[in-house]
Amino acid sequence: MELNLPSILTPDLGLLFWMLLAFLVVFFVLAKFGFPAIIGMVENRKKYIDESLRKAHEASQRLENIQKEGETILQEARQKQMLLLKEAADTRDAIIAKAQDKAREEGIRMIAEAKAEIENEKKAAISDIRAQVAELSVRVAEKILRKELSSDYGQMDTINRLLDEVAGDDKKN
Repeated sequence: MELNLPSILTPDLGLLFWMLLAFLVVFFVLAKFGFPAIIGMVENRKKYIDESLRKAHEASQRLENIQKEGETILQEARQKQMLLLKEAADTRDAIIAKAQDKAREEGIRMIAEAKAEIENEKKAAISDIRAQVAELSVRVAEKILRKELSSDYGQMDTINRLLDEVAGDDKKN
């Protein structure tokens, strides 16, 4: 029993024709309407991706420029900070030197005033001592003269001696 069934693996010539015709119609419809739409969408997507890559590259360059500017600004700030610290140290040193000079001058002035005051006190003390010595001398002389002048003979002897001394002083001059 042999059946004459068409083989699944070997199609018929009519089937092949209609399949080819259906394929060509579908291909023509797709080529006319589908492929341009698909290609347009792919091109739009490619443009969008290219534009995004370009923008990302620009953003990366801007970020790099901003980082460089930030580093430059930071370096300038550090230099300004160092300059300000140096100026502050110089100002501090100048103030200290000025204060030391002023203290030195004040010390010299105070020493001079103290010396002048000491000299004045010394002169006053010497003057006071001289006055006391003169007063004591006058008192002692007065007591001696009273004692010597208490008798007539003593008075004459003292007067003669004083006259001799005065005459001796006149001869020397």
